[in-house]
Amino acid sequence: MTDQPEPGRPDAPRLTTREAAELLGVKPETVYAYVSRGQLSSVRAAGGRGSTFDAGEVRALARRSGRREPSPAGGDLVFRTGITLIEDDRYYLRGVDATELARRHSYEEVAEWLWTGELRPGVRFEAPPETLAAARRTVGALPAHSGSTDRLRVAVTAAAATDPLRFDLSPQAVLSSARSLIPTLVGALPVVGGASEAAGDSLARQLWPRLTARPVDTPALAVLDAALVLLIDHDLAASTLAARVAASAHAHPYAVVSAGLGVLEGPLHGAASGLAHRMLQEAVDRGSAVPVVADHLRTGRRVPGLGHRLYRGEDPRARTLFALLEDVPQAAGALAAAREVVATTARHAPLHANIDLALAVLSVACGMAPEAGETVFAVSRTAGWIAHALEEYGERPLRIRPSGQYTGPRPPQPTP
Repeated sequence: MTDQPEPGRPDAPRLTTREAAELLGVKPETVYAYVSRGQLSSVRAAGGRGSTFDAGEVRALARRSGRREPSPAGGDLVFRTGITLIEDDRYYLRGVDATELARRHSYEEVAEWLWTGELRPGVRFEAPPETLAAARRTVGALPAHSGSTDRLRVAVTAAAATDPLRFDLSPQAVLSSARSLIPTLVGALPVVGGASEAAGDSLARQLWPRLTARPVDTPALAVLDAALVLLIDHDLAASTLAARVAASAHAHPYAVVSAGLGVLEGPLHGAASGLAHRMLQEAVDRGSAVPVVADHLRTGRRVPGLGHRLYRGEDPRARTLFALLEDVPQAAGALAAAREVVATTARHAPLHANIDLALAVLSVACGMAPEAGETVFAVSRTAGWIAHALEEYGERPLRIRPSGQYTGPRPPQPTP
C-alpha cells in the first residue's frame, strides 16, 4: 500500500515511523515492509517528511505478530498466518467468530475445518487399535501419581513409534496422523468415571469420563465441547511458537505436538486453570470469594483466572462458556463464586475473567480434578498445533533462527 494524503482526522492518534517501530519491536525499515505487504497503512506526514501510522492499527499488528524482529541473517520472524485473528476484543478462526463456531459445531468439525477449510458435519476421529493399545500400555507404566500432561506426552511418543509414515510431511499424511493422534491421546488417559464408550462418540463424550466420575449430561457436555473448540488455537501463544519452531526443522507432527506439550505444562500457560480451580473451590467451600481474594492479595499472589494481555475487556471465550454454564444446574454455586471473584477484584483493578476462570467453573461444578482444565487445553490445542505445522511446513525450512547477543567475557581468555 502506498502513502495516501492525510485524510483529515486530527483527532486520530498517529505515530511516527520511529514510534511505530518501537511499539512493534522492529527496525524502521521493517515498518515500511509491513506497509508494502498490506499489513499496515500509512499517510504522509505534514510537509511530506516521512509517514505516520494509526496507533490502533500498529497495536493490533503488534498483538498479532508478537513484536518479532527479523534476524540479521534475513529470516523473517513475523509469522504470516491465516489461522487466528484477535482484534478489538474479538477472536476469529479463519475470519469466522470463534464463539459462534463453539456454539454451533463440535470440536472435530471445527478442527477439520481449521485444517482443510471444509466443514464436515458429524465427522468423528478414531484411534487405530494398535496405536491406542501401545499408548495405553505406555501410559499404564507410569507411576500412579503422574499428571495428565505426563500421560499425554508419553502417549504421543508411543503413537509416533507405531506410525512408520510419520516422516511423510505431505498435508494428507500429516492430517491422517492428526485424526488418529487426538483420539489416541484421549483414549490413553485412565477412566475416572464408569461410563462406557460407544462407537461414534464425539471426542468430548470420550473425554468426559476421563475428567470426572459424575454421569454426563447434555448441558455440561455442551460446555466441554465448546471449551475444546475455543481452546483450539489462540494466535502465537508460547506453546504454538514452540510447535512452529519444531515444524520449521521439519520435525514430524508427533514431535511438533510434543514440543507444544512441553511448553504447555508451564504454570503461566496451560496449567494456569489449575490455580483458578483451587481458588474457586476454596471460595465455594468457604461460602464467599471475598476472604479468598483477600488471602491472595495479602500474600502477594496474583488472583488467577483474571486478565489477558490480548483483551482489554472480558475474554470472549470466557463469556461464551459462562453463558453456556448458565444451563448447567450444578454449576450455579461455582458460577456465582467466579462472578464474586471478578467483582471483588474490580474494586482494586479493572481485571476481567479469562478462560481459565471459566474452565475452573466447569471443573469445580462437575467434580473434576484441578488439572482437568489443563487436560482439556492440551487435547484441544493439539489440533491448533497441527494447523500451524501445516503452515510452517510450507515455509522456508529453519527460517526461525534468531541471533544471540553474546554478553560473556571477550576472547581471548586463558584456558581454565
